[in-house]
Amino acid sequence: MTIKDAVLKAIEEIGRPAGSVEISKYIQENKLYVFDGLTPDATISAQMGDFIRKNDTRVSRIKEGRSFIYFLAKNQVSEAQPTQEQKYEPKKPSKADFSERDLHPLFVSYLNSINIYAKTILHEESKNSRDETQKWAHPDIVGVKFARLKNEASIKLLKTLEKKDSCDIYSYELKKEINSDYELKKSYFQAVSNSSWANYGYLVAFEISDNLKEEMERLSRAFGIGVIKLHANPFESQVLFAATHKELDYQTIDKLCNINDKYHEFIGQIEKILNADDKYHELSMGELERKCDPFYTTDEDVINYCQSKNITSEE
Repeated sequence: MTIKDAVLKAIEEIGRPAGSVEISKYIQENKLYVFDGLTPDATISAQMGDFIRKNDTRVSRIKEGRSFIYFLAKNQVSEAQPTQEQKYEPKKPSKADFSERDLHPLFVSYLNSINIYAKTILHEESKNSRDETQKWAHPDIVGVKFARLKNEASIKLLKTLEKKDSCDIYSYELKKEINSDYELKKSYFQAVSNSSWANYGYLVAFEISDNLKEEMERLSRAFGIGVIKLHANPFESQVLFAATHKELDYQTIDKLCNINDKYHEFIGQIEKILNADDKYHELSMGELERKCDPFYTTDEDVINYCQSKNITSEE
């Protein structure tokens, strides 16, 4: 039985709308599915959101308090109840309703979904932070993605011969909106300045005017900084233009380590992981996770966060 089959069977046998935790408990108690990981509740919660995101009409949901309860569409709770919940798209608020930094947890959640560990670097914590020129010194968010090889021998070979290829380091400049050619040029070249040191650099924005796509493509082709469109549901975010791979600029990395302690700590942890003995590797990875930004993994948590910050769909 697949995990989807187990979910459908559990909802059918429970016989009434149920939350993801209750569904998970029923599956475990009745041995409908064997979970590989240690967090079956989180796995089922993510799976329930997957039914809705992919418009799988077999399952519907309704809001109950700050979470959702799910039921089979064929067992519609009432004639007034829709067979599939409408996608979360509340009215667009004024631009003052949320700040740029309110978007960080959403973007970090997107990065986590593609196996990138990410950390916010605050400009005001850098040395000489009152100097206006320091705003272009380092990015808003840094990230790292480690090569995921499965065979122990190939992992050891990679670490021995090409340690620098064991991971890629990312740099992200995050903006709330880009609505004009002037805003695009200013934001893009800030990203160029902030991200030239990393393997991959990206400009990220929550709102991007459609008429800027052609110019974004030209800039990306010319300077190698990619562009990401962040969505209110971060798991639906899109890479509009991919960044070009570059070698690390160690002189700039050294400069950034000197002016920002959080950046220094992040780079130091990457070095520790790359040089850790096998028996300490998992310990070092756990330490990196604790130093990174917190993130969300379920639609329910994302919606609750967006509602608390008045972040709404940009569509």
